[in-house]
Amino acid sequence: MAQSMRALVKAESAAGITMREVPRPTAGPGEVLVKLEKTAICGTDLHIYQWDDWAQRTIKPPLVIGHEFVGHIVEIGAGVKGYQEGQRVSAEGHIVCGVCRNCRAGKPHLCPHTIGIGVHRDGGFAEYVVVPATNLWPIPDEIPSELAAFFDPFGNAAHCALQFDLVGEDVLITGAGPIGIIAAGIAKHVGARHIVISDINDYRLQLAADMGATRTINVKNERLLDVIDELDIDGFDIGMEMSGNAQAFNDMLKAMYHGGRVAMLGILPNGAGINWDDVIFKGLKMHGIYGRIMYETWYKMTQMLLTGFPLEKVLTHQIAIDDYETGFDLMAHGKCGKVVCDWTGDIKTAA
Repeated sequence: MAQSMRALVKAESAAGITMREVPRPTAGPGEVLVKLEKTAICGTDLHIYQWDDWAQRTIKPPLVIGHEFVGHIVEIGAGVKGYQEGQRVSAEGHIVCGVCRNCRAGKPHLCPHTIGIGVHRDGGFAEYVVVPATNLWPIPDEIPSELAAFFDPFGNAAHCALQFDLVGEDVLITGAGPIGIIAAGIAKHVGARHIVISDINDYRLQLAADMGATRTINVKNERLLDVIDELDIDGFDIGMEMSGNAQAFNDMLKAMYHGGRVAMLGILPNGAGINWDDVIFKGLKMHGIYGRIMYETWYKMTQMLLTGFPLEKVLTHQIAIDDYETGFDLMAHGKCGKVVCDWTGDIKTAA
């Protein structure tokens, strides 16, 4: 009889997630089986939980969700080299084809055939998950598991923030979600001058300040252009769009200095318009960001942590997996940074 495991499952085409017993997977050729220690809740997981338009277009229930995790290898498939049972690992959440033009050119993060763990195939909100060995990232002993659990979004922030040279530059970040907050910390870590971040959530703006933002803006109360005057600058050298809000993006373009560079990670609504004069006549350089550069981004974020990057400041909640509903509620209301769920039983379920 096949062994079973507990997992958070998107069981039907409706709002909500269910804890269920499902068959435990086994590692095939080129794969490993990882026993999960901790899994973090991503904004993508919240979209799936709420069953919004994106989730309805993308997700095919039943599906085990989750793509931010850390655990230990417990089974190694045929042909896998370089790993051993018991080793602690996280994993890149994008599985690529390996044979397309971009993959063969050393640019797998641009693979047009990418499959997402926990989106297109069963993921890591479970006691066990199977992943290709090529997607593994070993975790050094010095890095706590609660931080390794959300290397995936840390990597989004690092890919975006490190797209352009930040040293001495004036940086504007629109959107103080966990990725925007981490990006503010990275900008500080590598030597940016002014680091301004905008949002409407004072809780998360404070987290961004704690991570290194030099000025926060609640756009319900302040105008971005007024802050430019306050800082006595002509505009921002670097922009990072992480809000997915068309008005915030247009405000950013107005605030950019001529020749400025913009990294775009937030997903804007279909049909969102901008004033192209702000792009063309300022000579702005705009770059779309998706995922992480495999695996250079993983290397850089590992080294940042090993040299003192304060990622722990964005981790606001650790909860037992049985209390996952509380975690999704925290995410939905924005009263949190990163929320990490524990599978080991070391953290007790909230009363």
